[in-house]
Amino acid sequence: MGLNKKKIINDPVYGFVTIPSGLIFDLIEHSYLQRLRYIKQVSMTHMVYPGALHTRFQHVIGAMHLMQLAIDTLRSKDVAISVEEEEAALAAILLHDIGHGPFSHSLEHSLIEGVSHEMISALLMDRLNKEFDNRLSLAIIIFNNQYPRKFLHQLVSGQLDTDRMDYLNRDSFFTGVSEGVISFDRIIKMLSVKDDELVVEAKGIYSVEKFLIARRLMYWQVYLHKTVIAAEQMLIKILKRARMLCQKGEVLSASPAFAHFLYGQLDAVSFVKDPAHLDWFTKLDDTDILSAIKAWESHGDFVLRMLCQRLLRRNLFVTEMRSYCFEQEEIDNVKRKAKQHFQLEDGDVDYLVYHQEVQNSAYNAEKEPIKILNNRGELMEIAEASDLSNLEALSRRVVKYALTYPKELRAVE
Repeated sequence: MGLNKKKIINDPVYGFVTIPSGLIFDLIEHSYLQRLRYIKQVSMTHMVYPGALHTRFQHVIGAMHLMQLAIDTLRSKDVAISVEEEEAALAAILLHDIGHGPFSHSLEHSLIEGVSHEMISALLMDRLNKEFDNRLSLAIIIFNNQYPRKFLHQLVSGQLDTDRMDYLNRDSFFTGVSEGVISFDRIIKMLSVKDDELVVEAKGIYSVEKFLIARRLMYWQVYLHKTVIAAEQMLIKILKRARMLCQKGEVLSASPAFAHFLYGQLDAVSFVKDPAHLDWFTKLDDTDILSAIKAWESHGDFVLRMLCQRLLRRNLFVTEMRSYCFEQEEIDNVKRKAKQHFQLEDGDVDYLVYHQEVQNSAYNAEKEPIKILNNRGELMEIAEASDLSNLEALSRRVVKYALTYPKELRAVE
């Protein structure tokens, strides 16, 4: 008996989402996609917003749904999109995050230096294409922006892609941050195509403006929240400390998949050279890291134990964030306090005190401007077409500086 693959998923953000074809169903059922159920979409953000426990799996399903809505809209405006192009675009957006590792962006370059999730996504897509008898070839071409009909790639990865529309909508839903709510349905209804590029009809300009503002606000209020930064840095330092101890000959509790990367010294070249590394990566998710941290909270090493205990119990470090650089003297003063208070060796202080630069740009006009289609059929860049005075400011890269350290140091003279 043939299996009915046209299933319906009940999504909390959009309601019922239909799986449109057998190929898409089989991709969703694949272990590479199912792994995303165990990877949180916004890493440590639940330490600030307790509801933010949604997953990468939910996100890719939502992005696929928005892609379907966008394609339906474009077809209603006489944009010819074949069944093959439709299925390829849906597959491309469904697979765009398949290369994410545990805790998403937080540990991206900590597990394997120099290897991004985009690179791993590309490797996994190639594997899946072989497994599915080259039925994903067009999806990969679209994903890599090698297809002449550029608008299909722009829906996967662009200024107004379905990826961004879903994560803003979904992250605002689960965090409860209303500033991130966007009129995704209005934006999609206003999409059109001119010269094979994605454009927005003039009636949709205010919804796009709100989208860009929401993106800026969500970055400062959610993704780059100072307490989220502290939690993510603690997670990164835990992994760094554990790896240092392993290099010294310590044997730490870890799942086989996690141990492969914890004890190994991998870079981009060695990762690609041996396909076994990718095999191990596909077995990794948040639970591997979390179970290790729970085991390490009783370890004999003070720094590792302290970081693990504090992260698990939400006794987080504090982060000072400001718009100008911290002087080296300020940083050295906090490190001196940490060294004395916790009786640390010189090399251990950097695990507890660290500074970083964070950046936020809601709109990259130079890389790929959002084009508005006016009533005369002419194209204008959104900053030119808009009457919103601060739209150009949204395209400027804002830089802030953060200094993170244990909270009790505030009381140390």
